[in-house]
Amino acid sequence: MTDIEVVLTDLGEIATRELAKKHKSYGLEENKKIASVGGEVAKVARDDLENKLGASVICKENKLPYQYVEKLEVPKS
Repeated sequence: MTDIEVVLTDLGEIATRELAKKHKSYGLEENKKIASVGGEVAKVARDDLENKLGASVICKENKLPYQYVEKLEVPKS
């Protein structure tokens, strides 16, 4: 995940949170609608940036330095 992907994710989440506060949404159905609007905010930002860059801002690679371990062995003391 690139820095831009992180920022866009944060933007969608923060927009959703602020919209939920403003509209005082209650219950699953109302919050699903608010979440959709918050996601739309991030989508508009992404589309605008991609249009200006002329390239996608989404990468297919995992940029995090994690290594997955199948089995964790505990050292004997």
